[in-house]
Amino acid sequence: MRNKDILREKAQSLPQTSGVYMMRDLAGNVIYIGKAKNLKKRVSSYFMPSKQSDLLVNYPKIAAMVELVESIDVIEVKSEAEALILESKLIKQWKPKYNTLERDDKKFLLLKIDLHTAIPQFRLTRNRTDKQSRYYGPFVNSAMLKKTLDELRVKYGILLGDARPKQIGQEKYQLYDDARSQIYGKHPNIVTKTEYHERVTKACAFLEGKVRGLVKEIEGKMLSASKRREYEKAARLRDVLFALKQTLEPKHKFIKVIVPAQVGPKNSLKELRILLGLDQLPVHIECFDISHISGTFVVASMVRFTDGTADKRQYRRYKIKTFIGNDDYRAMEEVVGRRYKRLNEEGRPFPDLILIDGGKGQISAALKAFKHYKLNAPPVVGLAKKKETIIFADSRPPLNLPLSSPAIHLLQRIRDEAHRFANTFNADLRSKKLKNSLLDEFKGIGDKRKQLLIKYFGGIENLKKASIEEIEEVEGIGPKLAEGLWNFIHGGK
Repeated sequence: MRNKDILREKAQSLPQTSGVYMMRDLAGNVIYIGKAKNLKKRVSSYFMPSKQSDLLVNYPKIAAMVELVESIDVIEVKSEAEALILESKLIKQWKPKYNTLERDDKKFLLLKIDLHTAIPQFRLTRNRTDKQSRYYGPFVNSAMLKKTLDELRVKYGILLGDARPKQIGQEKYQLYDDARSQIYGKHPNIVTKTEYHERVTKACAFLEGKVRGLVKEIEGKMLSASKRREYEKAARLRDVLFALKQTLEPKHKFIKVIVPAQVGPKNSLKELRILLGLDQLPVHIECFDISHISGTFVVASMVRFTDGTADKRQYRRYKIKTFIGNDDYRAMEEVVGRRYKRLNEEGRPFPDLILIDGGKGQISAALKAFKHYKLNAPPVVGLAKKKETIIFADSRPPLNLPLSSPAIHLLQRIRDEAHRFANTFNADLRSKKLKNSLLDEFKGIGDKRKQLLIKYFGGIENLKKASIEEIEEVEGIGPKLAEGLWNFIHGGK
């Protein structure tokens, strides 16, 4: 059977789940890494006979790569978003020949203020079209820029590009002729040119970093909402606050770029305490993750962060002992119980916060372990991957923070580290299992010939790279047996 046929059959046997695939050449080098929403469908597409002519004509680079592929490894993950993250990390690690960096040539947004008009408006553009207008930018994060403009419209009474002001009389202008005049009612809707230009001057001063009173005002409202446990309101205000702060940094007139502010671990912890309503700063955070491949090799990880920094000496890895199979909830209950039962027996303190990779089901499983051992649980929250939603153990509604939030960045970093640690443990077990049992699982050779094969090739990895002819050279291995063993190694036959 030709290698491409073997690869096609292997691709057809892959799970229909999200994941990352790694293509290797004859020497075992990783030449391409890709992500997939459906591993079976995506990987199979490379080897379908009906697609080969299309690849040769329209995608010759991919066609050339496919000809070099000798084996494929896959890593299953829980979501398409997670596959994207893992793909990026693996590409940086392996630097495959056929991966190219995605380039986005789209120009970033500029903020244009047409000062040469009687009633200047704040407009979004991607090009500098005249010298009479004032420009701010470029802004990388368009969502934050738009949120900032909405807040400035409310605060200073400026017009955005969608307004159509009308002149009434010789000196006055009506800004809105619709319901928006009521929304921004604290600012008069009818103004003189001078009065409106004063508003524009204040808004520009804010954009240039000269006015920070609005930031302090929003920050005060957010803290008050959090103290009253109005968490959704606090989150909305925090969203606005991030947008405003990012618009002010850095303080270079006309060349501002919106990027996530460089926030230290302490500030991230302070924000996390406020948004989660914790009684104290979460100095010690422990996070759990479960990893498995289609219900096999089920393992778990626990990582610990102290003062917002990974404390790798405290990391723990767990093999699931109480059951066999695929049950994330039971696995979570087991490892959480083992961890805190032991800490309790040793008289060691619990962490200030437990982070669970998952939602309500995983949180309930973790709390069930504390109840089983009659232990008081510290605060427990989950981080659901689909929208990076914070799930609470109590009756509070789920919380979605802006992706620019230092608090969500910290939680993501901790969750991703727990996931990486669990996946590494899982991969180590699979690799060990493969090395120990590959020949044991092939029917047709006894212990003597197994030893001869290992001795001749110096190990399983070299055997995997050998051709059928090379396998035939081993004493006691004939052509038929060599072909059968080669097919078994490369195609699961």
